[in-house]
Amino acid sequence: MVNDNMSDKKSLIIYYSRRGQNYVNGEIVDLEVGNTEVIVDYIREITGADVFEVETVDDYPTDYMKTTEVAQKELEDNYRPPIKNGLDSIDDYEVIYIACPNWWGTLPMAMFTQLENLDFNDKIVKVVITHEGSGLGDSMKDIQKLCSGADIKEGLAIQGGEVNYSKSKVERWINST
Repeated sequence: MVNDNMSDKKSLIIYYSRRGQNYVNGEIVDLEVGNTEVIVDYIREITGADVFEVETVDDYPTDYMKTTEVAQKELEDNYRPPIKNGLDSIDDYEVIYIACPNWWGTLPMAMFTQLENLDFNDKIVKVVITHEGSGLGDSMKDIQKLCSGADIKEGLAIQGGEVNYSKSKVERWINST
């Protein structure tokens, strides 16, 4: 059951997720659905939120290790990769869920590209990060900067290998924040 305070507020999930090769529980595995996307499906099911997927114009390499190298370089260069069909406004929403993996201690840089272009004043922001041991990293500090003017709630970190067993954890988090 969704917390009554949140159920009557229009919600949007902005997310990035990686399908294909991923690092899960110490090994490289192929995922048909990315870990973050699994969590997004839970949030959508629980809240009825609308969904916006952040997609880069240029795909990351299929090889997981090569993707980590590209992601590290993007972070080091403070690069904003171009995204497809960026979201222009969140004016119609009161609650914004931000969901993505932890890449090198923070959000993927494509999320920076998207979030920097939105006005978060007077929005409620809830962040969920999937990871393989690094938790939230610096993502909440970066969210504070990216979502200036928002009421930013406590973030949730979920290990990638546990996403398929985390629906109740996600529901508790939604209802408690």
